[in-house]
Amino acid sequence: MTGATLERGINAFKEQINAPVAAFFSSCVSCGICAEACLFYTETGDPKYTPIRKLEPLRRVWEQEYTLVGKIKRLLGFEKPVTDELLEEWRELLYDSCTLCGRCSMVCPVGNDIAYMVRRAREGMVASGNSPVDVQAAAVRAVTIGSPMGIKLKALETQIRNIEADTGLTIPLDVEGADYMALLSSMEVINFPEYIESLARIFKQAGISWTLCSEAFEATNTGIQIGSTDIARELVQRAVDGAEKLRVKYVISPECGHAYTAIRWDGPNLIGRPYKFRVVHILELLDELRANGRIKTRNPTNQCMTFHDPCSIVRKGGVLESPRNLMALVNSNFVEMPDHGKWNWCCGGGGGVSANTDAEELRTQVFRRKKLQLEATGATKLVTACANCRLVIEEGLEAYNMELPIEGLTELVAQHLIEDEIPSGTQDSS
Repeated sequence: MTGATLERGINAFKEQINAPVAAFFSSCVSCGICAEACLFYTETGDPKYTPIRKLEPLRRVWEQEYTLVGKIKRLLGFEKPVTDELLEEWRELLYDSCTLCGRCSMVCPVGNDIAYMVRRAREGMVASGNSPVDVQAAAVRAVTIGSPMGIKLKALETQIRNIEADTGLTIPLDVEGADYMALLSSMEVINFPEYIESLARIFKQAGISWTLCSEAFEATNTGIQIGSTDIARELVQRAVDGAEKLRVKYVISPECGHAYTAIRWDGPNLIGRPYKFRVVHILELLDELRANGRIKTRNPTNQCMTFHDPCSIVRKGGVLESPRNLMALVNSNFVEMPDHGKWNWCCGGGGGVSANTDAEELRTQVFRRKKLQLEATGATKLVTACANCRLVIEEGLEAYNMELPIEGLTELVAQHLIEDEIPSGTQDSS
């Protein structure tokens, strides 16, 4: 790292120290309660993974630049300034061992939003060249290609043709004036195309006017994950431009946690104006259709099932009751995990951790927390609503030699639709 790069990084850290950050650092009582809320601490026992400690570079810049005590401590050599070596050392703590799940913020006795500060600290890491190479590459692909996984429109069009040929359903693309525009994550295009088919099945029965957008189908926002406001803004703007071009009334966030955070909560602030449309998570929309009697289902299964609450959707996004209402439509033997709902434990792969090969060993180790949660339920199927969570949990189950099928909730609802209301094709797999 050059001196100029380090200086940009320090300046970026300084720019992140707004009134909330200063207030949070000033009010921290160093109680350590946040440690017990972090699976990276609970599963390793290593105090370096205490959430507030991950913010040491940002705290040090705040203290040394904006407090008299900090300036004196630096002048007398009691505390070293932020250096290249410190930032390189802290890369693991800010990226490998934090999923931005927000559980630490929930337990802070003085109300400090630690996850918010980690997000801001990552801005300085990006500016100083200290973000993980893998996440950098994903961000570059998202900006230049349109997808962090390198998925292009041709791949989506191929999946659409395959689904339409297999089922007789229609997957609308670039329909101006549709009520809803659905966003997708790359994982739903490549790994779980059944999600796209499920949308078509459910929306056909409910009479929903919807479309995909060829210029803005990707919802995943690597800018939020890596810590780059500029990238996050550009990716949100693409979705906004696509929605406004097609003149839709609603944009549907898919089963992806950070996509929901970016488009629903961060988006208007990033682009500097309100949307001309409303953002709704797919589970919120399905629950609304349920409540209005527009989803007709049959034969709820008695198989023992449990639900993994994605952090960004449930804890940070507030979509808590909708998945449970939908589960009640399709399952009569639902078991909650210990610490479910807003207190659920992260899968271990959010916040860009799943895209970071440096974090693989640690991520597998801390999956033990989710393993214990799952074992406590006795469930024979796991349902979730985040494609990233789904992949991470599948990898974790394989690492711990656990056999447990996983399914997306949208797909499960589609499987239980009344057959004479939809085209023949997908069979009920429950």
